[in-house]
Amino acid sequence: QVQLVESGGGLVQAGASLRLSCVASGRTFSSYGMGWFRQAPGKDREFVASISWSGLSTYYADSVKERFTISRVNAKNTVYLQMNSLKPEDTAVYYCAATTITTSARYISVATDYGYWGQGTQVTVSS
Repeated sequence: QVQLVESGGGLVQAGASLRLSCVASGRTFSSYGMGWFRQAPGKDREFVASISWSGLSTYYADSVKERFTISRVNAKNTVYLQMNSLKPEDTAVYYCAATTITTSARYISVATDYGYWGQGTQVTVSS
């Protein structure tokens, strides 16, 4: 079992940056692949980024590539999402998720791959 708690969301202007954090409970954090997803009002939850259990591979949605960076510090049981050059279309609730699938990050890019979810943190980008 793992519990996830996100933080770092907020209201920012277009072009600004935010860093989301997700802290996991439990002693086996380093064995989980991790992902970030987001859900805007009236839309389905969509994949943003993933990182393998080792941190050696990452994968991004085309919409955030080269603007967002996912990283993890296993010693702190934490995964991060650095978001730069934010756009109004990035406005959504952002969710952290954990999976026991231990493959490359590109193979854990759908919500059904994940068994554990945080409560979400709101990111609002004004134009």
